[in-house]
Amino acid sequence: MTTLRFNKPFDVLTQFTDHEKRQTLADFIRVPDVYPAGRLDRDSEGLLLLTDDGALQNRISHPDHKLKKTYWVQVDGEITSDAIQQLCTGVELKDGKTKPAKANIIAEPKSLWQREPPIRMRAAIPTSWLQLEISEGRNRQVRRMTAAVGFPTLRLIRYAIGPITLDGLKLGEYDAVDEAKLWALFPKQKSNNKPQKNKNGYSSKPRRKYNK
Repeated sequence: MTTLRFNKPFDVLTQFTDHEKRQTLADFIRVPDVYPAGRLDRDSEGLLLLTDDGALQNRISHPDHKLKKTYWVQVDGEITSDAIQQLCTGVELKDGKTKPAKANIIAEPKSLWQREPPIRMRAAIPTSWLQLEISEGRNRQVRRMTAAVGFPTLRLIRYAIGPITLDGLKLGEYDAVDEAKLWALFPKQKSNNKPQKNKNGYSSKPRRKYNK
């Protein structure tokens, strides 16, 4: 089995093909038969896991398993302790209140790369950074949470998924990770590399086309 960690740049789709010719994973990853375990929005950056183990892919991506994910978030304005407390206790969104999160103010990460293009900053308005850990998987959840407490997200970087982090991984690069560290989070589950069944029997994945 093969499992990879990838440091996804801004403006890259977490898929291998795109009819609109936008950048995809195929522009960076040449390993056959691995697929994203979960999503990371086009306008977000950072850690993405890919695997050829269907069972592990499901464990990582399915919200029922509540895998913790850690984000570095740059927000508009100097975030307050009150806003941090709201994030920690839960924020009311249109689709319900979020579960308690871990949030704290941090300095700009030293290992941070420059984003292309840079974020748009307002003159004379400061920005600040926080680290946010959540275990839910709602659509654009982190952005909606910070906006709800009055500090819109300017830049969003996923730093960690469970025990796997970005440490030592340059932008646009990938390497192999030890699956055992991830399976240890699901001790009652076992790896199963069989393709999932559909109504026609076992499905086969299409041959991947790599971008030149």
